[in-house]
Amino acid sequence: MTLPTLASQKLTGAILLCVDGEFIEPSSSISMRSYINTQTRLPCRFIVQQDERVVQVTWFRQKPGGEREQIIIGHFTEGPKASPDFVSSVQFESPEPTVDSTLLILNTKKVDQAVYTCHITTFPSGNFERQISLTVWILPISSVDPVILQEGQRFGSAASCRSVGHPPPGLSWDTDIPGQSQNRTGEDGVVTAQFFLHPLRSMNGRRLDCLVWHPALDGPRRLQNNVVVHYPPDAVIEASGAWRSGQTGAELRCAVNGNPQPHNITWSRTGGHFPAGVLVQGDKLVFSRPLNVSDGGVYVCQTANIMGSVKSEFQLNIEEHTDEVVSPLTAHPETLLIIVGASAAGCLVIIMSVFFLYKNCDLRHENRTLKRALSVRTEEMISLSRQSVQDNSTLNDMRSRQGEYDTLGRPAIYTPYRPDRTSQKLRESEEETNERLRRVESYVKNSNMSLDSGLHRDQSSPPPSVSSGPAADVWNRGSHRREDEERDRNPEGEEGSAALNSHRLSAAVSNYFQRSNGGLTPKANPNAIIIQPRGEVI
Repeated sequence: MTLPTLASQKLTGAILLCVDGEFIEPSSSISMRSYINTQTRLPCRFIVQQDERVVQVTWFRQKPGGEREQIIIGHFTEGPKASPDFVSSVQFESPEPTVDSTLLILNTKKVDQAVYTCHITTFPSGNFERQISLTVWILPISSVDPVILQEGQRFGSAASCRSVGHPPPGLSWDTDIPGQSQNRTGEDGVVTAQFFLHPLRSMNGRRLDCLVWHPALDGPRRLQNNVVVHYPPDAVIEASGAWRSGQTGAELRCAVNGNPQPHNITWSRTGGHFPAGVLVQGDKLVFSRPLNVSDGGVYVCQTANIMGSVKSEFQLNIEEHTDEVVSPLTAHPETLLIIVGASAAGCLVIIMSVFFLYKNCDLRHENRTLKRALSVRTEEMISLSRQSVQDNSTLNDMRSRQGEYDTLGRPAIYTPYRPDRTSQKLRESEEETNERLRRVESYVKNSNMSLDSGLHRDQSSPPPSVSSGPAADVWNRGSHRREDEERDRNPEGEEGSAALNSHRLSAAVSNYFQRSNGGLTPKANPNAIIIQPRGEVI
């Protein structure tokens, strides 16, 4: 057999043996990712046949220029041996590297990012390799730095966020404050973000969080931050308690606000010192005794911070003590006005209702009264008419039985004089006349009728229209009253009065009656009421 034939036989056997051996892990060239400052595992495991043997395992790392450098060797008889530059940084995972050739990088650094080669040497089959491309990520290291602002400053940066990582991270801001964001990436891989705004005191303490985004994180990492704005303090005096003479537990409090928070608070009183019994307790002015009128005045509290100082004044007035109880209605005049208005409206409605009801009842009562009065007056007029007819009939009968009588139904004035009978007749006539006069006065009062507006009071005889009946009685009663007055003035007695009455009757007859056809008829008078014998009124 020639040499070429022997060489061909050996090569064929080597190929067959190689086909029998294989890499279990990794099965092919792969890419892996690791993180800085962590342990990285590079797998490599080769299986051979029974008549094969792994003699040596060697790990190589490829430099940036393409040259490979040896990291560590594992020999089946001498064991593992690392290169001087990697003694403390790498090792085999198994104590038998020819059985399990997995490599461990104990503390991964950024320079460890490279292409690694696992080289297996077997006998008699030869050499086998697997490559692993390692990428090293740097988890972002981030921080946010707030900027202390002052109220009134110009537009400027309120906070700065900084992050370092591989690959470079992303930064953003989470806030509801109006402003602008600016990001920048440096040559060393540091990413920064700034937020700019115009500082106002209302922004102090508001949220301004920085969010860090990176592929190695499941979500954004939040860096909490608040805006810081310094501004001068404010001061307001708050009063508590009842400010009346004799009250206890009253106090004044100086409520301050500012950034930084002011703590040094001083109290004073305009125009003098504090009254006795008034104590300063921090931000409070306490009246440790009952109040009196002399406690009134202007009280001042003053405070300051690095941005400035401020003071507040309070005018304290002490009311005189009274025993009056302040009702809720007095404390709230608008409620009192509403109640008074509603009460007045209700009272007005009630008064109007009562007034209309009373007026209605009064009108009904007046109507009933007028009806009754009209009925009574009608009956009286009818009765008077009948009485007049009867009186006329009686007078005519007396004339026919006794002879001549005057126009009033009395005996003629020329009848022989009898003192005793004359006085008796005068008295009877006076009583009868008074009785008739009362009846006629009652009638006239109820009927409001005038007998004769044109008669003179000094006339002693009735007008022609009332020559007989009740009207004549009224007239006669008036005549008798005047006769009584004349009798008082004339002491001669009844005889003189009778003569005077006869004279007045004759004058009245001549003034209001005229003779016609042998008798007396009344003269024309528009105001006279003539009652006919049948009771008809003309």
